[in-house]
Amino acid sequence: MNDWPERRDDGYGRGSAQARPEGAQRMPHVQRQPQQPQRPPRPPQQPQPGRPGVPPQQHGGYDGGYDSGYNTGQVYGTPAGGSPGGPGGPGVPPQRPSGPSGPGHAPDWGRRIKIGSIVLVSALLVTTVGTYFWADSKVRREVDLSKVIERPKEGDCTTYLIVGSDSREGMSDEEKKKLHTGSAEGKRTDSMMILAKCSSGNTMISLPRDSDVEIPSFVGSESGKKFPAQGRRVKLNAAYAEDGPELLVRTVEHNTGLRIDHYAEIGFAGFANIVDALGGVELDIEKGFKDEKSGADFQAGKQTLNGEQSLAFVRTRYAFAESDLQRTKNQQKFLSALASQAATPSTIVNPFALYPMLGAGLDTLIVDKDMGLWDMGQMFFAMKGVNGGEGVSMNMPISGQRGGNLVWDKAKVQQLVKEIQNDEKVTVRGQ
Repeated sequence: MNDWPERRDDGYGRGSAQARPEGAQRMPHVQRQPQQPQRPPRPPQQPQPGRPGVPPQQHGGYDGGYDSGYNTGQVYGTPAGGSPGGPGGPGVPPQRPSGPSGPGHAPDWGRRIKIGSIVLVSALLVTTVGTYFWADSKVRREVDLSKVIERPKEGDCTTYLIVGSDSREGMSDEEKKKLHTGSAEGKRTDSMMILAKCSSGNTMISLPRDSDVEIPSFVGSESGKKFPAQGRRVKLNAAYAEDGPELLVRTVEHNTGLRIDHYAEIGFAGFANIVDALGGVELDIEKGFKDEKSGADFQAGKQTLNGEQSLAFVRTRYAFAESDLQRTKNQQKFLSALASQAATPSTIVNPFALYPMLGAGLDTLIVDKDMGLWDMGQMFFAMKGVNGGEGVSMNMPISGQRGGNLVWDKAKVQQLVKEIQNDEKVTVRGQ
């Protein structure tokens, strides 16, 4: 079937001589696909001599005299190998800029890591400095060692007098009952020890509170009045009870000949709070014991002690045949374990562990006016070294008793002091 309309021979049409034009014919709509214009292949370009990148020019057609009507599409002045329409030629999208701000620029991980490292280090620095000043502001520097008179010569080691007092300052009646501290007013020394930090090895020496000592001449810490020596012999803890830390330091120096560089004291509450802030202290108890007065009730073996149990452990004396001598050994053992677990990277770099520990201990920690946080850190690491087997832990050498008081072995004490003063390896051993 033919879709074209019938041709009418009415005298008009193509090629007709008639003047009347042919009428419009209605044609059915036929959808056709658009055709891309066909371009003849471009002749190969030959660069002109002396002008690289510039093709030879056509002037009025080529050999046959026929001009196809198409040019080569070459834009004069473009680099060799360039293409019309910009980089990439027709149909090729332009390349994205490659500068540092371009959208297609690959991440500069080296630069990002460098900036991130700077930010991290700056944050750590600010946090460290802030923590230092915060902690430093909480320390109670109440002991003035400049009031101590007639002091021995300085030695090569740094020495600390570490005191645990039975101060109940800040404790509620419920806490006193829980910790079995009693309700006595004032404060007395419950434990005393000398820590010598030496390059030859650290030494921790417990001073039994029942040690027989002489009270020397001294200047009152409050009155400023000088009291002459009277030859009085008392228990060591009586010196603290009579005129506080300054007289205690004076008495220790007079009876040992060893100069004390720093003083540190902590009360019952602070001691228990530090242990709880650390989550307890792991300790290996060789032999179980029980004591109603201190509240101690321990089985043998490894166990983790909380604050209440720790305080009971270091205060117990009546459960042992050696009484105060065994108690001082337990105190050394516990303090070394405490320092060993406190002075670890997991505690120092973890603010959730460090801040509670510092907050718990610094409020009740009393030190001398010249003792800084650096000195405290050195003290803790020295105790940690003793616990790790890098030093000596001992009681002051004892030669006997006098009226129930423990008498020091003078010859051994003198040798011990000489070795510490000269930073020599300690060879003396006590009970």
